[in-house]
Amino acid sequence: MAQAIIKALLKDRIIPAENITVSDVNQQNLEKLRLELGVTTAADNTSAICEAEIIVLAVKPQNLDDLSRELSGHFDRAQLVISILAGTPIARLSSSLGHDKIVRAMPNTPAQIGMGMTVWTSSRQVSDKQRQNAETILSSMGEAIFVEEESCIDMATAISGSGPAYFFLFMEYLIESAISLGFDSQTARKLVMQTALGSVKYAASSEQDISELRRQVTSPGGTTAEAITFFNSCGIKGTINGAVTAAYNKATEMGKY
Repeated sequence: MAQAIIKALLKDRIIPAENITVSDVNQQNLEKLRLELGVTTAADNTSAICEAEIIVLAVKPQNLDDLSRELSGHFDRAQLVISILAGTPIARLSSSLGHDKIVRAMPNTPAQIGMGMTVWTSSRQVSDKQRQNAETILSSMGEAIFVEEESCIDMATAISGSGPAYFFLFMEYLIESAISLGFDSQTARKLVMQTALGSVKYAASSEQDISELRRQVTSPGGTTAEAITFFNSCGIKGTINGAVTAAYNKATEMGKY
């Protein structure tokens, strides 16, 4: 995700490569980024943040404690920290890092192609100018929505954060079904990919409700109606709601540690 952010910033010419400094425990990753993107690399995190106006934390939540031990006490009060750590609330970030100007964001993987959905919020200490800068950075990856209530971040984690995997799962199973009917794998994949892409673009371009678009495809007594009836008989609505609730509960649970 860090690489997706860097590529988006460079693509939109928001920040020149020489003004971006990257640190990583994996030296091979650092060298690859330096050669491919032209960014500056740092041997350690403390060096990386020393002259930065904006610091993006893109590590696993379980690595926060180690990162905090390294960085706590090294922040300038004017610096803005943007965190994309899943399930990690602002209060914990502030306490661990010893810093109060924090933006918490939840992007998703389509950010890697500039089609991401990011939901974000900030601590009250973040200035209007810093919020504008955060908005510019996060929206470079696609759409970005600011929310006042931090609890919305966990909600978004269960919908847009995890959401791509839900769609991938449905597409995976639909491809398998196409193959089971007799299509070769390449044709099955193309059928499903184009159907998914076309459906999303059609829905996005229409002002009609999603349920109405679905009804327009579902002729009474037809093949689609037969499939929808079977979906409903399997409790698909409850299954989806249950899955989203499970993801949301996990996100809130992670925030308690």
